[in-house]
Amino acid sequence: MFQRRIKKPIIIVSLLIMALISLLPLYWVFVTALQLPSYQNEEMDRPVSYVESSPPVLYPVGITEYVSQWQKKREAESQGDMEQAEVHSSLMTEVREKTFGSFTHLFENTKIMRWLFNSVYIAVVTTAIIVLIDTMAGYVLAKKDFPGKWIIFWMIISTMMIPEQVTLVPTFIIVQNLNMFDTHFALIFPMLALAFGVFLMRQFLLSIPDELIEAAKIDGASEWKIFRSIIVPLARPAMAVLGIFTFVLVWNSFLWPIIVINDENLMTLPAGLKTLQDANLADFKLLMTGATVAAVPMIIFFLMFQRYFIKGLTIGGVKE
Repeated sequence: MFQRRIKKPIIIVSLLIMALISLLPLYWVFVTALQLPSYQNEEMDRPVSYVESSPPVLYPVGITEYVSQWQKKREAESQGDMEQAEVHSSLMTEVREKTFGSFTHLFENTKIMRWLFNSVYIAVVTTAIIVLIDTMAGYVLAKKDFPGKWIIFWMIISTMMIPEQVTLVPTFIIVQNLNMFDTHFALIFPMLALAFGVFLMRQFLLSIPDELIEAAKIDGASEWKIFRSIIVPLARPAMAVLGIFTFVLVWNSFLWPIIVINDENLMTLPAGLKTLQDANLADFKLLMTGATVAAVPMIIFFLMFQRYFIKGLTIGGVKE
């Protein structure tokens, strides 16, 4: 009993430490996006760049400096020293502009809103198609008997062991021959189905009793009606999990979009951020600002659907 009481806190502390370590890169992105790139106040001999400072500054100096100047302004106003208050007010404006100036530059001088729209559009369309096709394929492989069923299933599963980089060249040739290069079809067409999705849906649909399908057939229901009225309502939890994982996968896709898309107006958000790196090789603050804008929607998405992410770890563990 004593060992169990000791063991549980140790596990919790260990998990918290690992969680903090895994969140450190994301925290560093946010801090750099809100960091002062270069700043000099009345107490400094020369401008200081906090973005590339060594050792690194682990908190956003801009926010603390803004609060500090605001407090000094209030003190000067309370003492009636309006000249000094004006100096601190000017420093507050400078700090605010330098802290959030990268966000202003990003939204005013780049096509980030267009990239954001492209990412949402492609992710939604691709996710909807994949969920539909993979659910149909999983239903057939789980509930239908036909020659070569197991061969087809294991061929689909075997494709999950092939690295994405191996298929880049043949996929590129197919896209080029179909005249899809530099179009959104080049991003959607190669992902019309996922082997993982077929496997996930098949494993979930194995848990649905065959008697429900047989009863529907006796009542004269067609295959499409059975799929629409019985399979889809019962498979919604697995379809939601597949949709979430697919949306995240498509949203974060980087390598394939930068290969097949050259037009900046057609780029997705991760691919568009690469153009910032090409044009601003040393502007780490702008790059981290773009990464922050790209990460925030996924963080909100995860917080909204985290229970489905957790459920996705257990779906599919059905024995035949």
